[in-house]
This record gives sequence, structure tokens and C-alpha cells, in this order.
Amino acid sequence: MAASSVQVFNAAGKFRVVSTKPMPGEQWIRALVNAGCRVEVCTAQKTILSVEDILSLIGSKCDGVIGQLTEDWGETLFSALKKAGGTAFSNMAVGYNNVDVDAASKHGIAVGNTPGVLTETTAELAAALTLSAARRVVEADDFMRAGKYDGWLPTLFVGNLLKGQTVGIIGAGRIGSAYARMMIEGFKMNVIYYDLYQAKYLENFVTAYGNFLKSQGDTPVTWKRAASAEEVLKEADVVSLHPVLDKTTYHLINKERLALMKKEAVLVNASRGPVIDEVALVEHLKANPMFRVGLDVFEDEPYMKPGLGELPNAVVVPHIASASKWTREGMATLAALNVAGKLQGHPIWHNSNLVLPFLDENVPPPKACPSIVNAKALGLQVAPPPSKL
Repeated sequence: MAASSVQVFNAAGKFRVVSTKPMPGEQWIRALVNAGCRVEVCTAQKTILSVEDILSLIGSKCDGVIGQLTEDWGETLFSALKKAGGTAFSNMAVGYNNVDVDAASKHGIAVGNTPGVLTETTAELAAALTLSAARRVVEADDFMRAGKYDGWLPTLFVGNLLKGQTVGIIGAGRIGSAYARMMIEGFKMNVIYYDLYQAKYLENFVTAYGNFLKSQGDTPVTWKRAASAEEVLKEADVVSLHPVLDKTTYHLINKERLALMKKEAVLVNASRGPVIDEVALVEHLKANPMFRVGLDVFEDEPYMKPGLGELPNAVVVPHIASASKWTREGMATLAALNVAGKLQGHPIWHNSNLVLPFLDENVPPPKACPSIVNAKALGLQVAPPPSKL
């Protein structure tokens, strides 16, 4: 890749670290510079870099790389990074489906990710998709901008009331529970959830909030832990998907499961695209015009399956769940500190979801890598909690 496509910071730095994309904010650059790194940021006007592009960036001497979830980090790239003297890689993402962690471990390369900073932001976007789909906001906006509005009508863009309805959560981890809390507090929705693990925090929250509402003479909200995803799909008026993507959740929502849902239900996905069989979804949306969907992710990103973009009952946005300024800058900083920490020989932080100590610009970050997913495989030391230091 041409030298003109790279912006360099701290040219005399001891470690050479490459970022495959410019990232938001400046804190992440300062973190690497403070760790003695020469930082090279690829500025090529190309949305997704190929393996060949990244090989060119790595070159013959590279200590670490910060990459993106759109890139194919497998044997080829990790082998090249190892040959270039590299020991650290971090995705600027909480997910790492694009990363062959086993290949990285084989070559002794630590793989970082950025959990703990996306929870509320992703939940907020799922809530926004829910409201947009339920109240037909995008359809109405298009209608208004096209100059079609000539007066109020009783039947104009009638949508779904959320208050007092049931919200279903499939995958009640941090993000799923945060989304549920927003819908419960905001709209007094009851919740039914399915997860392999009991969501005690969510259950306790709903119980406490229900007791508060009852004390105020209002109808209390309720919770139910479902025995299956199918039970959630049958009972909920709104279903939001928050599972991890693996072989058990690939096409979790398919033709048969869509048929279980209410005809006027709202389905939201801000997790991973392949959780939904998008072809089946298109057909279901065509056959059920009052069924609505809000999607932030897609099965074959950056593409949508044919027909999806033309359907008025689909709200589609381009993978922006983490796109708040604070979150994106935080992700960049955490990714940089994963690489910087590994290059400096720091241990692994004791709780990858407890990230605020790394993001305070007024104090030095902890001397630890915020999150290394293959730390155990590499035998890396984990730092004890601060109270035990």
C-alpha cells in the first residue's frame, strides 16, 4: 500500500503499530504513543480492506495491529504478523466472528476485543428501532418528505401501542437486559425472556419496579423466563434478538419460527445478521404487511437480501448500534490499550466489562490489557482486582 495512504504518529517510536482504519477521537493515539509506539493509520479511501491490503500494511516489521470487524483475520494474516515480529492484535469491536482465534493462538498472538463500552449504546439503538418500527416513523417520514400529506386521517399510519404489551428478549445478557430495562421503564412493558442462564439482575429489576408501580396504584410489570425461544416468539408483541452468533443461533429466526409470531409483532435485531434467515424474513414481511422489523445487522453485510430494502414494513440502518461518540471513541481506546498493554508486558484486566478506569482521560489507565479473548490459551497472567493489589 502506498506510503501516502498512511498517516504516522510518533515516527521514532520503539514499537510499530498499524491501525487498518482511522478511528474516532485522539485518546487511542495518545495511549499508543505513551506506550512508545510508532502509530501508522491507514487512510486509504476503501471501505473494507482485503487480506492483500493488510499484508501490505503489516510489511516486514510490525509489532501489533488494530483491525476492524469487516476484515478477514485468519491464518494468512496472523502468520504474516508473526513473521513480522508481531504479538498483538485487537478488533475494534466486542464481537470477533471475523477472527480465527485458534490461528492467532497458534502463532502466539494475543487477540483483543472491546466489551463493556457498547452495552447502553446498543440497547438504545435497539429501542430506537423498536419505536421506529412500531410507530411506522420511517414510513411516515418518507410520506411527509414526498409531499403526500394533505391532512389528518383516522387511519393514517396506524401503528402499535407499546405500553402494557409484552417485550420478548432472546439472549438476556448485558445488552439484552439493558434493552429490556429501557422498554420496561419507558413503556411499562411486561417481559418474557429466553437465555441459557438465569438473568437474575433483570428478574430482580422487574420485580422491584413492579412493586414500585403497585405502591403507586399502578399495574405492576411482570417477568417470565421462557423454556424455549419458541415460547418467546409466540407470546411477545415485540421480540428483540441479543444472542451470540454460533452454530446454535445461526438462522435462529427462520420460516418456521417467524410463523409462530403474532401477525402484528415487531422483530428487532441489533446482534448479528446471520441470526435471521433473511430470505425467509423478506417473504414473511411481504405476506404479513402489519408485521414489522427493525434491523441494524444483515446476513451478508454490507448487502441486504433482494427485496428487503423495498419493503415499507422494514426499518434498516447500517450497523450503527455502537455509533455514539462516547462508545466509538471508547472502543478505539480499548483496542489501542489491548495492543499497547501486550507490547509492554502488562497482565490482563480482571473484568473485561469494567472498562471505565481505562477511559478516564484525567488519570493514567491501569497497567493492564482491557480484554484479551485468548489469554488462557496463551497462558497470559491475569491481574488481581485493584482491592487485592
